[in-house]
Amino acid sequence: MSAAISIPLASDAEGRGCQGYAKRDIGGVGIAVVDRAAAMAELHAAIVSGGHVKLAFCNANLVNVASGDAALRRSLSTFLVLADGIGVDLGSRLLYGAPFPDNLNGTDFFPAFFAAEARPLKVALLGGRPGVVERAAEQMRRRYPRHRFAVVSHGYYAPEEEARLLDGLEADRPDLLLVAMGNPLQERFIARALRARHCAVAAGVGALFDFFAGEVPRAPEAVRKARLEWIYRLWREPRRLWRRYVLGNPAFLMRVTRQYLAGAR
Repeated sequence: MSAAISIPLASDAEGRGCQGYAKRDIGGVGIAVVDRAAAMAELHAAIVSGGHVKLAFCNANLVNVASGDAALRRSLSTFLVLADGIGVDLGSRLLYGAPFPDNLNGTDFFPAFFAAEARPLKVALLGGRPGVVERAAEQMRRRYPRHRFAVVSHGYYAPEEEARLLDGLEADRPDLLLVAMGNPLQERFIARALRARHCAVAAGVGALFDFFAGEVPRAPEAVRKARLEWIYRLWREPRRLWRRYVLGNPAFLMRVTRQYLAGAR
């Protein structure tokens, strides 16, 4: 089965001409059929041209969350949505006969992007727990010294502080804003609050700050290569993640199976 026709992603580009990519509908979320190099090129183009891209990494959990939230699905239709994890790959194989070109989880994508991007970047961090975001920024500075990493705020700021934070982003306009609030809060925030005047790229990054700060260890490399990091995370944090994986994974598989049987692809 062929993928959907090629359509422009990052449709909030505000004047920048976007390249078109095919999307595959996985449980109501349009996920870009791109490899890592093409995804990085899209971000680079937004940064150098003054454009604006909203970026999301879509795993089975985000599909489950979006399934009951029409407003979130509409918002994600304006994002560059990248395939994250074995779940959406299985969905793509069932619905379209092929996996996505690459597994593009944010935890691996952004270290690769920082290493590959020769142009010095202004990167802003927003979200995470107090203290964690600062440690994450410090680790990023050590690993990628040619880029500038600045903390905007942790994720527990008061609602009345948001206008001031947005004014600060507008004044500095980072090339890349990393938003770590978890799904779907980070995607909702990006869709609702951020525009081209605030940053070139706004990306929802989930637990990225926790990984950089050493709060949460990565799975061994062999486990990651086998696409089983979710099992390692469940083993490490069962009380927090059991609903997402033990209940969520079967729900996701049922959802894409119904989509297949209904011919909605």
